[in-house]
Amino acid sequence: MAFENIRYEKEGHIVRLTINRPKALNAINQGVIEDLNAACETIENDKEVRVAILTGEGRAFSAGADLKALKGSEDSGGQGDEFLRFWHKTFNRFEDLPICTIAAINGFALAGGLELVMCCDLAILSDAAQIGDQHANFGLVAGGGNTQRLPRALGIRKAKELMYSGDWISPEDAVSFGLVNKVVPADKLEEETTALAKKLCEKSPMATATVKRLINNGMQVDLHSGLEMELSGVQMHFLTDDCKEGLAAFNEKRDPQFKGR
Repeated sequence: MAFENIRYEKEGHIVRLTINRPKALNAINQGVIEDLNAACETIENDKEVRVAILTGEGRAFSAGADLKALKGSEDSGGQGDEFLRFWHKTFNRFEDLPICTIAAINGFALAGGLELVMCCDLAILSDAAQIGDQHANFGLVAGGGNTQRLPRALGIRKAKELMYSGDWISPEDAVSFGLVNKVVPADKLEEETTALAKKLCEKSPMATATVKRLINNGMQVDLHSGLEMELSGVQMHFLTDDCKEGLAAFNEKRDPQFKGR
């Protein structure tokens, strides 16, 4: 499938998605959303894919929504609402992919760009990158998920502080807040991200998918309901070939060879 705004590259079990609008700092417009949605479909239909790395071309991960594309949407007869609903649907779809997703934050990740980072399972930040919500600096309100995902990730008070102020987030704070997993030198970002992806590819795709689903769904319910979900999920996982292979490898003192089924 051909993509205009995102570069889709697959090597082995790893897919690298690169937002490819560098002249616009990879600002998110209708085309980016359409390509991301199509990339999700491609990944969902390709059982070989175990990890997806998401990054940006040039000096930005993504500077957020393309405000030129949004200008006038407030009186466009519902077109703005339609775009935001498609945005939400696509970001939710990406967040729910049954594989591990890693944000390789190479440069500016602002507003909608940060909202996209929040949809990834893991995030590695270049020490040359800058991140922040930034909506407040332009009199805007996050419409791509940050009013909901940031409080769940950071807690209410810290999320409100960041969204009210529009402040930049230092690399040190990004790690301590739990926004990213680690910070690496800019020239090591691709190497570090690829190494992590390869490591995760060695694990059971079935176990990864189950853990991801249980964590994501469990965050939406009370503890008791979450524990019931875990019991059900673990029982189902015991029936998979990956689980049987893992137990056999343990007993035979060898490395497991997971097939993802």
